[in-house]
Amino acid sequence: MTSGTAMRGRAQALRGHAAMLGFSAAVSGSFSLGALVANDIGPVPLTAVRFLCAALVLALLVAFLPAAGRAGRRGFARADLAAPWRYLVLALLYGGYFVLMFEGLKTAHPLAAGAVFTLTPLMTAALAWPMLGQRLRAAVAAPLAVGAAGAVWVIFRGDPGALLRLEIGPGEAIYFLGCVLHAIYAPMLRLLNRGESALVTAALVTASGFVLFLAWGWDEVLTTDWAALPLRVWVTLAYLAVFATAFAASAMQFAAQRLPASKVMAYTYATPVWIILWELALGHGVPGWIVLPGVALIVTALLILLRGD
Repeated sequence: MTSGTAMRGRAQALRGHAAMLGFSAAVSGSFSLGALVANDIGPVPLTAVRFLCAALVLALLVAFLPAAGRAGRRGFARADLAAPWRYLVLALLYGGYFVLMFEGLKTAHPLAAGAVFTLTPLMTAALAWPMLGQRLRAAVAAPLAVGAAGAVWVIFRGDPGALLRLEIGPGEAIYFLGCVLHAIYAPMLRLLNRGESALVTAALVTASGFVLFLAWGWDEVLTTDWAALPLRVWVTLAYLAVFATAFAASAMQFAAQRLPASKVMAYTYATPVWIILWELALGHGVPGWIVLPGVALIVTALLILLRGD
């Protein structure tokens, strides 16, 4: 490989890392903002409207952005709509994750929820073996274990006694179930994909999710007093649709073309750090010092997974 080619490759990798930094920051904001509005609106109406807004934004992106690996074609193709049940299955998993997330955030601290989220790569790796036949390499398993140890420290607030007694808060327990759905969602994306681009899949999944959750929670959606909702709910909805969904999907698609999957996955471990910054920006103060060793372990896992770049 010539030096010029190597430099171009490194520049592309750095752009991929920048995209994933933006991705992790955008996703992390949903924890802090979600906690602010979790008691203002039910999780089902919130998820339904969030999916509607996200589907519209993503459809516009599909219409105007060339699809990777599809000869630069824009828009939806007839083949994208084949076997539409696939998108309903994915929407049930993806939407179920968000419903349980916002239900959990009614009582869970955003940082504790973010720590639970860092367990998702380990659960995904465990599920990828029976579902996709992908074995977990030791080089990836070790940092995943380090990150999981840090997550457990934060979740149990650094109290070994609470860990032994499994004293986990109800919000964290509810959100953990959501993360199980998210861990299943990741390999299911690959199992059910028939060549659709990431943006096409995201657009059709969110559109299916809107239909699914509208049908499921029709009464709750109708009885929600939308006009009386505080401004923070609408700000959060806009943020979730534009940044935590449309931007996040685009950033991940961009990064996945330039970075190995293990490095893309590594940015999950940046979530607690971003949440601490979000909490500071929103005036909620810093977490107790007792959780900081756990955060340090999570950051260590991130650095191990990113080494070499």
